This record gives sequence, structure tokens and C-alpha cells, in this order.
Amino acid sequence: MITFHSEPFSDEEIYQALHPLVREWFSSRFGEFSPPQRFAIPLIHQGKNCLISAPTGSGKTLAAFLTIISELVALAERGQLENRIYALYISPLKALGNDIERNLNEPLREMASLAGHDLGIRVEVRTGDTPPERRRRMVLKAPHILITTPESFAIALTSKLFSGHFRRVKWAIIDEVHALAENKRGAHLSLSLERLAELTDFTRIGLSATIHPLEEVAKFLVGRRFGRELAEVAGDGADPYRDCVIVDAHFATCSAGELYGNLYELIAKLVEGHQTTLIFTNTRSRTERVVYQLKERRPELVELIGAHHGSLSRELRLGLEERLKRGELKAVVSSTSLELGIDIGYIDLVILLGSPKSVTRALQRVGRSGHKLHDQVKGRAIVTDQDDLLECAVMLKGVKEDRLDRIYIPRNCLDVLAQQVFGILMDGPTYVEDLWELVTRSYSFENLKREDFERVLEYLAGEYVSLEDRRVYAKIWFDKRTGRLGKRGRLARVIYMTNVGTIPDESYVTVKHGERRIGQVEESFLEYLRKGDIFVLGGDTYQFKYARGMTAQVEPAAGKSPTVPSWFSEMLPLSFDLALEIQEFRYKMSQMFEAGQTPEEIKAFIRDYLHLEGKTLESLYNYFEAQHRYSVIPHRYKLLIERYLEEGGGTPREWGTRTDLVKSFAIFHALYGRRVNEALARALAWVIARREDKDVEIMITDHGFALGYEGEVKVMEAFALLLERDLRETLEDALYGTEILKRRFRHCAARALMILKNYMGNRKSVGSQQMKAQILQSAVEELEDERNFPVLKEAYREVLEDAMDIAGAEMILQEIREGKIRLEGRLSPTPSPFALGIILHGRSDLIKAEDRQLFLQRFYQQLFSNS
Repeated sequence: MITFHSEPFSDEEIYQALHPLVREWFSSRFGEFSPPQRFAIPLIHQGKNCLISAPTGSGKTLAAFLTIISELVALAERGQLENRIYALYISPLKALGNDIERNLNEPLREMASLAGHDLGIRVEVRTGDTPPERRRRMVLKAPHILITTPESFAIALTSKLFSGHFRRVKWAIIDEVHALAENKRGAHLSLSLERLAELTDFTRIGLSATIHPLEEVAKFLVGRRFGRELAEVAGDGADPYRDCVIVDAHFATCSAGELYGNLYELIAKLVEGHQTTLIFTNTRSRTERVVYQLKERRPELVELIGAHHGSLSRELRLGLEERLKRGELKAVVSSTSLELGIDIGYIDLVILLGSPKSVTRALQRVGRSGHKLHDQVKGRAIVTDQDDLLECAVMLKGVKEDRLDRIYIPRNCLDVLAQQVFGILMDGPTYVEDLWELVTRSYSFENLKREDFERVLEYLAGEYVSLEDRRVYAKIWFDKRTGRLGKRGRLARVIYMTNVGTIPDESYVTVKHGERRIGQVEESFLEYLRKGDIFVLGGDTYQFKYARGMTAQVEPAAGKSPTVPSWFSEMLPLSFDLALEIQEFRYKMSQMFEAGQTPEEIKAFIRDYLHLEGKTLESLYNYFEAQHRYSVIPHRYKLLIERYLEEGGGTPREWGTRTDLVKSFAIFHALYGRRVNEALARALAWVIARREDKDVEIMITDHGFALGYEGEVKVMEAFALLLERDLRETLEDALYGTEILKRRFRHCAARALMILKNYMGNRKSVGSQQMKAQILQSAVEELEDERNFPVLKEAYREVLEDAMDIAGAEMILQEIREGKIRLEGRLSPTPSPFALGIILHGRSDLIKAEDRQLFLQRFYQQLFSNS
């Protein structure tokens, strides 16, 4: 049962729950309790599981720890502190754990000063960076509060010498719970928490600034067996996000030089006008570009501006974080690496350079400013094109109205299950029914199919005997007659502890034409390539042929247009919820234009609905007016399919009458986000390729996708066939042999311990792992009922549900079947205004910024002159 708490406790009730020493310390430091503290402290004191959702800087971390510190102080004062772990703190970031250690030791020292003696409460961090001697010290003298990560927690649970300290844990705090729940690290952690529940009953406390829906995350946090308590913390009634507005760089009326001059000058002025500014971009390359431009334009700030992203060394990142905390920097530019709550000191302005692609991510980013209770959040979203403007306008409306995107929690990850079952058996043999009960207590596995569970056990027990030829050996023994099972082999514990975790190893892929080396691309880019895709590397275009291991073979494609931009893998996908909100806005605009409402009436609606003014309002109005004048406005209930004839000239009178064209494009105005569009586009391209024996190019964006082909293709008939088919089966057929499936199979095989990344002190390179994975995948595909083999089945599930959004795609197709969404086909001599972004997306590596901006200016001039 989940209970929502909407009434705060009084100061008297809270102080009554605290030890006098803690009470004295708190009243001298803070004076009053913040909203999350008023709700949560007494509940945690009562031993109830809590999910605390409150803005950044509202005191929720102290709300979680204050009861724990109070009880530890009480034990210390009575001389009853034992040599064991009382509380766990688990976070997704090592840096966040280091902050917490610092932030706990400081109040403990201050309380010791008030008491007049050392309290003896030990706080320690145990992560992959912890030196061996410090870990050995923890075995002898256990920390009373252990700070760790999901991976290190799983290792510690399995350690013969250390695991005994967990037998009477009373509290487990999961920080940034949303950042764990939405990926396989969360699924892994959920099973580790159930392993801990086998040893002891403990209180679970989840912390997050951005959660929706609360019920889903609460279930993830506490699992199936426990009564569920949820502390939902509201603000103080004020809107902390009211100072979040859009600023445009006058993109609609200027040249490319003026556009980027305006952009960087605007950023520089904002930086100069504030104490410390945090600037978020969406890619590492743009982060570096912004830092370079700011330093060029403001030489006096060269030493006061820095970049922070995942490609930089840990030492550089930590050094920059420390300077930021000390207030020594004027600005830091980050891709996504500073979104979560590590301590970076006082930020008085956050700049969003481009759309963050979701309301939740926008809240996380702008929430980094202020950082004190009751502080006003200050954010500026700078946009450089109409699609960005529309996204940011609807997104900021969602921010101000506190409408978060739904969190996606992966379910039934069979590779994680295989790894964790192996780890559970390190504790000793068990019965299969007891193991089933433990696994399905986890929310991530509560609806696991029994046959999938049994296949995982069969895989671990080595029952797929043909795989022994590929050196895949049994890791457990399983007596089906008695239902007992246990670990197998003297090295089992070492294998588990040196291969634990869910984060895949990734590297760069060498690109070659024959034996000639062209360059390299990130592996995450390669996995989205299909045979025949065209991309730019080193200023030249190449067509992808195939990949083996960590080498991709290409052939020159001079004169051909790229289908995938080089930065595609870095881009964040637009959330499905935000996409549908934008579609609803498009519908309202379409209704007004079709009803013949005046420009003044439509602009008044935009002003009231999206809170836009001045040039941003005019620009958005002109964008929609141009689309309405040229074609129709696609929206939530109308999917426009626009056929654009790239070569051959002329405008056919009817759909599908021209067959003499060199290249045609069918542009689907499917504003559903890239994950949904990836599923729809791949499925439709596969249907066309099978039906008409044609190669089909795919260009995918958040706002739609385009299919390119030579000659004539009956796109509408192909779409009708897709509606008749099962989408999952279609996509599984389409994915067979693709790079994304090959790469994800390797990731899943490593998690499931089918491939050992570390063995006998040797670490297998990413290239060796990939070669091994391709051999294993070929062997698995020869098995009877191969798609139900756990590792391959999970690879398909991961691609369809995690990389793509098959649920969202299925919803759209069903709404088309039911007539809720209507298809409308149009032929166009040139792309419509809404289609331009989709067509230009794939070619952005070839089209210079100056040419792109000039093209857009000329396009709109021609459009308006013809009206």
C-alpha cells in the first residue's frame, strides 16, 4: 500500500524524534525545517519506507540522514555503537558519494564539539576508486554509514570477509533514484536490495528532485513484499521556475555569421552579468565549441571558463568541480555530466543552449541554479531555429506547470537476471522456488515469465551443450529433481566479482576502405548504421558496407547525400510525452488557421498559451503560417506523409504517378521523438524492401523521418501492410544482422557472463569482446528456437524497448487503425517548412552553416513572395 503524505509534521513532533545533541546542532545551524524535512523525518524515525521528491537544494538529503545521525548519536552516547554497518547510501555517481562523505563528517565533527568528546561514528566511501588498504581497514572496522555505488554494493554483498557487516543494516538511502530506475543499473540494484532483504529488514529511502509518476518509482524502490510509504513533499506555494524564459538569437532574419555572432555575444553578456553561469549543451562537440568561442570573444575570461563532459579525464573534471565550488569560475559549459546533484557551489544562472528534449531534464538543469531554500531558479533557453523554439516553448510551459515526463523503467532484463542469480548463489545453495520468490519481489522483475526464468537457469547450468564448443561453460549446478541449485567451480566468486556491473565497455571503431585507414567513429554511432547508410568523415562522404569486430568497411560515396549526421549518436532523444504535448499545440494552431482566425487572434493565443513575446512570438507564428499556406499543419490527430521529388522537376498531379525520378523522399511528419520514429522507420523500410526489393534510405529526427528511394514506391500501400502486421515481429526481422543488434548482443553477453571481460587477471579488449560476441551470436542463431535464448532475447528486448520505444510506436499504429490519427498524403515540388528540418538533418555535415542559413532565408523569401 502506498500512502501519500500531504500534511507536514510540527516542529515539536520533529524535535521529539531527535536526540538532544542533534536537536541543539540543528537549531543552531538552520533554525527551521525545510518542507521535505517536515514530512520525512518522523516517518523515517517510525521505520517507514519513504520516497522524498523535492526540488534541488530543499534539504531532502539532510531529511534522509537526520534520523539516522540522531539514532547513531544516541547509541554512541550510551556506548552501544557496534562494529557493523547501520546505514547504506547508494548513488549513481562516485563524485556524489564523495560530497556526501564530506557533508556528513562536518556535522558529526560539530556535534562532537558540542558533546565535548569524539562520537566515534565512522563514515566511509567504498567504490571502484577506493584503495585496497582502505577496503581492508573497513573489513576490520566497519563504517557505521557506508557510501557506495550499485556496482560496489553488489561486490561488497558477495565479499566473504565484508558481507557479514550487512546482516543488521537498518536504513538504505538511494539518491537520484530516477537516474538509476530508468536503466539496467537500477534493475541490478533492485535485486541487490532484495539480496540484502534476505539478511535483514531495513528502511528504504529514495531521494529525487524529479519523479513522475511517483507511484511507479515508489514500487521500484521498495519492491513487492513491503508496505509502501511515500512522503510527497510540495514546495512552499511559490513558483521557483517563474524566471525561466526563452531568448532567441534572431535566427529568422540574419545570415549564419550574424546568427552565431548573436548567439555567442548573447551568451557572453549573460555570463558577464552574473556571478557564476552553468551552460548546458546537448553534445560534447558543441560544449567545446562554446568554450572556444567565449574565450575568443572575452580574452579576459580565458582562465575563468571551463568545459565539463564525459570525454575529459577524471582529474580535469574533479579539478573544475572544485574550482566551481570555490567560486573561482565565471562559467562552465557542460553536455550532460553536471545534470545530477553533485555539489558545484552557487550557480545564479543556467543557460540551456538548445532544447534539453524533456521537461524532466529541463527541470534537472535549471534546478542547478539557486540551490538554497526558497531561492529563485533562473534559466535562459537560447534557441537558434523554429523547431528548437517550439520544443523549448512547450517544454518551459511544462516546467512552470510541473508536468514531468513519465519515467521509463526497464523490466525483465534477462542479462541482469543471469548475473545476479550467479551472485546470489555465492551465498550458498538454495531452492529454485526461494530464488523465484526473491527475484520476483523486485519491481523490475515482478512480472517475469516463469519460462524465461527457467531458461536463464538452464543457460547458467550449461544445458545449451552446443555452446561448450564456443567455451561457454556451466556456472551453476541445477538439480531439477530436488529443485536445488548452487554455484559451480572454485573460481566462481572471483569471476562474479571481477565481471559485475551493467555499464558496457565501449571504444572507437576504425573506419577503412579496403586496407586504407580513413579514421574512426564512436561505437555508439556505428550501431545506428544500416548497410548502405552514408555519412561524412574527414570532409568526405562514405557508404557503410559492414563491420567486423572494431573495424567498419566503407566505400567512397562522392556526390551522395548523407543519411546520418556524424553527431547523431550524441543527440538526446525528444521524450514521447513532450512530443505529444507539442503535437497537441500543433492541433490547436491548425484548428485556428483552418477556422480563418485573424493573425492577431492566433498570436494572442500563442502569447497566453506559451508565454512568448516579441520576436519569438512572431517567429513561431510565421513558421506555422508558412506551413499552413504551403501545405497543411500535421498534428496529434493528423499524420502528414509528404512526398518530395528531389530530382526530375515538375509537380505530379496525383500521388505516385511519376516513375522517372532518380530519387524520391517520403517525409513522415511523425513528431513522436527519435525512439518512436526509429521503430516506425525501420519497420516501414523493411516492409518496403521486402515488398518491392528496393534499398531504402532512412533519415530519422525527433520531428519525423524520411525514406529515400529510387523510382516509384507505393508508400501508402506499404504503410497499410505495416498496420496489418505485428510490429514486434516485424522489427525483430528487420533487426536481424544489424549493427545495433550485434553491439547490444555483446553488451548483454558480457552482463550475462557469457563473455568474461576479466578472467585470471587478464582483461579482454573491446575488440576481442566484439569478435567473441559475433562468433557466439552465430552459434546461438543456429539453436532451435534461438530467439528465446536468454541473451539473444534480451538483446532484441533492449533494442526495441530501451534504444527504441516500441510501446510508443505500437500506440501510434493502434490509434491509426482506430481512426484517431488520420493519414494524409501530399506531393510537393519542394519540402514544406516543417519538412525542411527533417531533410536537412541528415545532410548537416555537408551543408555549411552559411549555406544552410542562406537556403532557409531564400526559401522563406520565395514562399512569402508567392503568397
